Amino acid sequence: MSALSPENLAALEQQGIELPSWAFGNSGTRFKVFGTPGTPRDPFEKISDAAQVNAHTRLAPSVALHIPWDVCDFADLRKHAEDLGVELGTINSNTFQDDEYKFGALTHEDAAVRRKAIDHHLACIDVMDKTGSRDLKIWLAEGSNYPGQADMRGRQDRLHDSLEQIYARLGDDQRLVLEYKFFEPAFYHTDVPDWGTSYAQVSALGEKAMVCLDTGHHAPGTNIEFIVMQLLRLGKLGSFDFNSRFYADDDLIVGAADPFQLFRILFEVIRGGGLNNPDVAFMLDQCHNVEDKIPGQIRSVLNVQEMTARALLVDRDALTAAQRSGDVLAANAVFMDAFYTDVRPALAEWRESRGLNADPMAAYAASGYQQKIAAERVGGVQAGWGA
Repeated sequence: MSALSPENLAALEQQGIELPSWAFGNSGTRFKVFGTPGTPRDPFEKISDAAQVNAHTRLAPSVALHIPWDVCDFADLRKHAEDLGVELGTINSNTFQDDEYKFGALTHEDAAVRRKAIDHHLACIDVMDKTGSRDLKIWLAEGSNYPGQADMRGRQDRLHDSLEQIYARLGDDQRLVLEYKFFEPAFYHTDVPDWGTSYAQVSALGEKAMVCLDTGHHAPGTNIEFIVMQLLRLGKLGSFDFNSRFYADDDLIVGAADPFQLFRILFEVIRGGGLNNPDVAFMLDQCHNVEDKIPGQIRSVLNVQEMTARALLVDRDALTAAQRSGDVLAANAVFMDAFYTDVRPALAEWRESRGLNADPMAAYAASGYQQKIAAERVGGVQAGWGA
C-alpha cells in the first residue's frame, strides 16, 4: 500500500478544489484584522494570487467570488482569470452586512427588506451569467438571540417563499446551493442550522437546489461523514466548504484540527460516488489571519489531496468482507492501515511527472512572488471583509 495504483493516480489527476477569493484578503478575529504586505486590493489581484496556487499544485482550477466584495467588470475579470489558467466559479451572496438585515433578510418580517435581499440574489445570478458560473451559494446569518424574539415557523415559510423566487430565476445549467451553520451570529435559533433544514428547503425547490456542507459548521462531536453519506445517498450534496475548526467556525486550514476526520469524510465521498463527480463541488472556505495567504491555500489543497489519496487506499473488498462477517477489529484495521499510509513520496513523484516541483510549498517560497507583490502593491486599500 505504499504506492498509489494507476487507478488511484488517474482519480487524483481529475481532482479540482475551488479557492475562495476572500481567503486572499485580510481577515481576523472579532478583535483585530491584521494587514499584510502584498494583500490584494481588488478582485483582479485576488485572482492573480489564486492562480499561483494552481500553478504550483494543478489542484485549484477555479476561484469563487463574493458579491458585493468582488464587484468589478466581470467580463474583464473572466478574461483575466482565463489568461492565468483558472476559471471563475461559485458566486456567493451576502445578506449579512447591511443595516436593514439586522433582524433577517430572506426571512425578515418586512416584505420590503425581503425584496431587497431577493433582488440581491437575482443580481448575483446576473453576475453568474457574465462569469459563466454554475452555482449560487447562499449562507444566511439569520435567526434570533432570545426565546420569543421571533416566529420560527413564520421565518421558515418566508424563507421558502424567498428561495422559491430566487430559484425561479436560475438558468437551465445553474444551481442554488444552500449552506447551513448551527449558530453565529444568531445564538438562540438559526434559520438554517443543520443539514436537515437545508435539505428540507432545497428539496421543496427542485432538482437544481442542493445542500452545501461546510466542515466547520457543526456542533462538537458531530459525525460529519455520516451527513456526507446521507446527502450523497439522497442525491443532494451539491458542494463542500472545506476548512477546520477546534472550537466553533474557525475557518482554519482544512485538516489542521483533525486530519483523521478529513480522511473519514473523503472515504465516504469516494464510497458514495462523490469524487470527481461534477455534481459535487470541492471548495475551500478559509481565513488566513496569522499565516501568509497563498501558502495557506497551497497547504489546504495539498491536505485535501493527501487525504483523498489515503482514502483511495482503503481495501474495499477486505473492508466489506470484515463488515459482513462481523469482524470489528479487522474492519477497523483495514481502515486504519490506509489512514496511516504515508502517500507523500508517491504524490511528490506524481507532481514531478507532471512537470511540477515535488514540494509546492518550497517552490512557492523560492519563486519570489511574495516579495514581488509586497513591493508592487503599495498604496490603495487592501481587500478584506466587505471589500
